[in-house]
Amino acid sequence: MLEVAHLVRRFGDKVAVDDVTFTVPGGGMTGFVGANGAGKTTAMRMIMGVLAAHGGEVRWNGNPVTAADRRAFGYMPEERGLYPKQPVLDQLVYLARLRGVSAVAARARAVELLERFELGERAKDKLESLSLGNQQRVQIAAAVVSEPQLLVLDEPFSGLDPVATDSMAALLDEYAAEGVPILFSSHQLDLVARLCDRLVILAAGAVVARGTTAELAAARPLRHRLVCDRPPAWLSELPGLTVVESNGTTALVELNGMSTDELLTRALEFGSVRELAEVRSSVAEIYREVVA
Repeated sequence: MLEVAHLVRRFGDKVAVDDVTFTVPGGGMTGFVGANGAGKTTAMRMIMGVLAAHGGEVRWNGNPVTAADRRAFGYMPEERGLYPKQPVLDQLVYLARLRGVSAVAARARAVELLERFELGERAKDKLESLSLGNQQRVQIAAAVVSEPQLLVLDEPFSGLDPVATDSMAALLDEYAAEGVPILFSSHQLDLVARLCDRLVILAAGAVVARGTTAELAAARPLRHRLVCDRPPAWLSELPGLTVVESNGTTALVELNGMSTDELLTRALEFGSVRELAEVRSSVAEIYREVVA
């Protein structure tokens, strides 16, 4: 398990990462989300030792992280770090060898990944000859070619088409199923909701929410969706509830003292009710609420 404890990083007078604490357990994915400039990339660089921390600590399996530990981590930086004029396969083999993988195993693993991402026929091509989306696939392959014990990925889905996104998601699912802790940042909240069972949300360098998606949703007000056979204009006159939004025959409400049975009884006085259901906050809604 990765533990980030009270990390601080300053750039001059600006505090870019302010007392950031969270964990990334194995067996699942943790989404690291926040606006541009929130401190995600800086925190990831400190986890990987690219930047020194001005305070706090990074721990791996309960102990302060070491350089040897980090060699077993897979990292995909925000600024892609591969060599544009070098052949794709050679780079992947080289990176795996740097992490202690044998030459035979490194080549086999690199070929396997390129085939998986439909780049087998481009293995001998220079990186710069590939489209930006295919370069992104190679960068992903570089992060996992050494069979890492932890994955730290900065915007791994950026620039990928839907097919490549699905391939990447399937790959990450496999690593999570093997118990590998995965931390990835993304502005694509639909993907975060689809893949992650935990969230860490940053704003202005500080953690404003963290926990499982279920825990964060449960901490938000429970809402109900009411669908009637005609516009429920009468809702605004009822005590004990708040109308969050209303569109046509559908309304989203928060109950402030009124029970669902009471709401249903009142609604039936005005006509037929097609639906009355609980609505938990989505990842996007949680994000907007905590960073507002």
